[in-house]
Amino acid sequence: MNLTIRILIGMAAGIIVGLVLQGLGVTGLAAFLVDVFDVGGRIFVASLQLMVVPLVLVSLICGASSLSDGASLGRLGGKTLGLYLATTAIAISIALTIALAISPGEGAGGIPQQEYVPRPAPGLKDVIVNIFPTNPIAAMAEGKMLQVIVFALLVGVAITRAGEAGARIKTFFESVNEILMQLIMMLINLAPYGIFCLMARLFSEVGWEQILELAKYFFTVVAALVIHLSVVYPTILVLLARVSPVTFFGKMRSTMLVAFSTSSSGATLPVTLRAVKERLGVDNRVASFSVPLGATINMDGTAIMQGVATVFIAQFYGIDLVFTDFLMVVLTATLASIGTAAVPGVGLITLAMVLNQVGLPVEGIALIIGVDRLLDMMRTAVNVSGDATVATTVASSEDMLDREILNSHDTTVDPGQDSAKDPTTGPAA
Repeated sequence: MNLTIRILIGMAAGIIVGLVLQGLGVTGLAAFLVDVFDVGGRIFVASLQLMVVPLVLVSLICGASSLSDGASLGRLGGKTLGLYLATTAIAISIALTIALAISPGEGAGGIPQQEYVPRPAPGLKDVIVNIFPTNPIAAMAEGKMLQVIVFALLVGVAITRAGEAGARIKTFFESVNEILMQLIMMLINLAPYGIFCLMARLFSEVGWEQILELAKYFFTVVAALVIHLSVVYPTILVLLARVSPVTFFGKMRSTMLVAFSTSSSGATLPVTLRAVKERLGVDNRVASFSVPLGATINMDGTAIMQGVATVFIAQFYGIDLVFTDFLMVVLTATLASIGTAAVPGVGLITLAMVLNQVGLPVEGIALIIGVDRLLDMMRTAVNVSGDATVATTVASSEDMLDREILNSHDTTVDPGQDSAKDPTTGPAA
């Protein structure tokens, strides 16, 4: 049974068990089981997070050291960053358009507010300064991914200039990268069990009455996410990369399920990187740069939530927004995605920045907390798909896309299975 089917079974079983536990009331044995599932789910996510920093560091050093000159790296970086910012701006524009058409906040005055105190978001100046590390070891320990990326790029470039000594170090990092890929494969084979625990824990608590109260807002966000996923990304793939969307999403399905379950593009990064390289055929020189950068700054799904939430909160409080306000929302949400951590719930922090910019009460975030966890799962799957879309598009433009791997018909081989069993899914680089 392939990984995708096993994940779907684990997800469905977890939802059913969670709903049963919720119906029984989370007390006694049920409370004990919920705690057990919580432990299992958190261990699974922690195991994925364990791999993020070493994988990004090693893979990016390998990729950067394989580029012959700094111009190639600059060209890759420019294309990648430009596509990420463009798709984020498109995403929030779609969200605002749909939200204004549906008006999810009208007639929502009866929704009870929960208490919410947003964490302070860093200013744009601080975000730019904090991209550059003063202590790379501390950056790795604290999981500051932009700093890790900058350090890895510098080391990779230095290796290309170090002659024979650099060649020896490059061989060492390539060997470590292969070991990390095998470790990821071991962890992902446990994904169905970890996802079962995550789903059981979540749905033992989800209050369906909250979803019903916020149904208009909830389904407006879902509609915008679906449109972005099914229209924008396929358009980019077809027009810019000449890649079949059916093939693309067939190869990415299990990765999207892991992203959906963990609600963290950062935790899913090892799975995404492996899938992009070994299933989509993206050269490691592109994948090792584009995917980690995307997990850090590409938040299309989050931008969609922020666009809909801004309109919803404005309508709830009866505050009219003018055209310049909407432009400010697009600009702020796009820039706010840079430097924010790729962890569950980060969208609420950046939403506070957006609301402040257009003069809306930050307390309005409390209105949407009840359904944000479920929406967070969906938008994370969109974020991960966007990372893979940009990586594939940039690779195609640089002639670094192995179309033999991409178009191989064996789409049942998932990232958690040993690629050595099928020579068509071996590493592209």
